[in-house]
Amino acid sequence: MLRFKSLGSGSSGNATLVEATEGIHTTRLLIDCGLKLRDLGARLIQAGTSVQEIDAIFITHEHGDHIGCALGLLKRKPMPIWMSQGTWLAIQNPQWNHLSNWFRKTRDSETIHINNLQLAPFTVPHDAREPLQLQCSNGDRRLGVVTDLGHVSQHVVQALQSCHAIMIETNHDADMLAKSLYPEFLKQRIGGDWGHLCNEDSANLLQRIAHKQLGCVVAAHLSQQNNAPELARLSLSRALGCKSEDIAVASQNEGTPWFTV
Repeated sequence: MLRFKSLGSGSSGNATLVEATEGIHTTRLLIDCGLKLRDLGARLIQAGTSVQEIDAIFITHEHGDHIGCALGLLKRKPMPIWMSQGTWLAIQNPQWNHLSNWFRKTRDSETIHINNLQLAPFTVPHDAREPLQLQCSNGDRRLGVVTDLGHVSQHVVQALQSCHAIMIETNHDADMLAKSLYPEFLKQRIGGDWGHLCNEDSANLLQRIAHKQLGCVVAAHLSQQNNAPELARLSLSRALGCKSEDIAVASQNEGTPWFTV
């Protein structure tokens, strides 16, 4: 069985828990550690597990809302932490040096095996040094996790083909962003080709990868100022031709319930 749960998603912090169970053995992967360490620990307990039961961490890129408490987490429980070479170099924090033996370098299109869980990282266009997103599989079912990208490349589309579930960025509504009180440079950064996806672009991506076995769609990384859950749901449901309530939304403070892929 393959299942996942957002522990929190948004500009204040991101973390996603993925579990692959085969027989009596469960592999637990934490994608990003952007929450405060105390909050992360509490949300893991709410999810029915704990820091001590996490097998590995995957960091998508170096921005604070994704790498957050990773250092504190490793100090509490040393474990393999996967990231690109570019992300490792971008951290530039000497406190990481004594934990460098836990660093595992990965790159686009390189398959990672963690017990009964397989990860397929892929590059995305975002304003980080070498950002990666993921397709996760237990050998039978596939989950796509794609947030923090400014536009949809053909490579992203190819990487997300045949997923049975997807957590997809719906960062902002273009009109809300344009009318917001954000300074112009920030609007351009968010809405630019290396920033974040708007609802419409996310819907276009979803439409390009949709197939009959895509059973679970979660809208993620919503801006609290420039989007609303009902707008994200509406855009994605139109792309799939389904009801708005069929689209789940990951919140900043609560994440999501568990979803089986």
